[in-house]
Amino acid sequence: MTKKAQIIAFYLPQYHPIPENDTWWGKGFTEWTNVGKAQPLFRNHYQPRVPADLGYYDLRMPEVREAQAELAREAGVAAFCYWHYWFGNGKQLLEKPLKDVVRLGKPDFPFCLAWANHSWERKDWNANTNQLNKELLIRQEYPGTQDIDAHFYAMLPAFQDRRYYQAKGKLLFLLYQVRHIPYLKQFIERWQELAAENGLPGFYFVAQGVAVNDLEDPAYQLCDGVNLTLRMNAFGKNLQIRRAKTLASLLLRRPLHIVDYRKAIRAYRDPVMQRQWVYPTILPNWDHSPRSGNAAMIMHNSRPEYFRDHVREILELIQTKPEDDRLVFLKSWNEWAEGNYMEPDLQFGKGYIHALREALTD
Repeated sequence: MTKKAQIIAFYLPQYHPIPENDTWWGKGFTEWTNVGKAQPLFRNHYQPRVPADLGYYDLRMPEVREAQAELAREAGVAAFCYWHYWFGNGKQLLEKPLKDVVRLGKPDFPFCLAWANHSWERKDWNANTNQLNKELLIRQEYPGTQDIDAHFYAMLPAFQDRRYYQAKGKLLFLLYQVRHIPYLKQFIERWQELAAENGLPGFYFVAQGVAVNDLEDPAYQLCDGVNLTLRMNAFGKNLQIRRAKTLASLLLRRPLHIVDYRKAIRAYRDPVMQRQWVYPTILPNWDHSPRSGNAAMIMHNSRPEYFRDHVREILELIQTKPEDDRLVFLKSWNEWAEGNYMEPDLQFGKGYIHALREALTD
């Protein structure tokens, strides 16, 4: 049976305490801290968002991860793509959930990795922080050849896992900011060498892009494919205007980056998604206000039926592509503080899960 698409869902591991977050934000901080204290910023603004079936979960609990996998199967998701933080010199953060998944062999659900190669600034994680604050919490570093090898071997148990998701017969691995990797060509070539030395089938490297012109960038062309997530285009293509609106939002103390969900997702229907090595994104919603306050970009009025229609349009767009090239990235499974999640909440229950399943099985 021909499959309409393979849905790969980005998965955020920021739901358990770590010493660094305790130091930066206070004892016990997780993503739920931002989610729980969010407030509506304008009339009919859907905040705070309250989780339903899974509650305010802790990803250290295997039962939670099993329940997530069951919901993902119900939705028709093919694999979770765990955000993976490697800051260089062996430094990782939020690695425990994935390590436990690999160590325990559960849940029996496919997964892959996305390297979130970016520094963390204070304003990235807390709406109470001045959004113009550039204070660095931890720096992303690229020490060189030895670190390339150390990074590979640190993740080797995951790569060797039978559940690791393959695209075109290779291990799917995403790169978040390819332009920032100073030795990108060396990194790609070395990991392919190490994969062969360790009996792996090699990697299928996909870069995450945010604009169509990224496809012409030499860094992106070094990769096997590009996942385009055109969220910024949904709020206007002019960067200077977006920045001006952000500053005005802070000064006026009210959000100005608000767009209706149905209007916003039009940006995702670009015909460029029909290229064989370009992979679209589907987006249930976007509301960054729990992290960014008034400076947030907010998609308003998302509903499961609108998301279902959005998914149908994307699936129709890619149906002429070969079956093994119909990868679609779901952003995201559980990014609650960005209003960007599939898991049940009090308002819609399993609405988004059912919507995705309906679109895939029509």
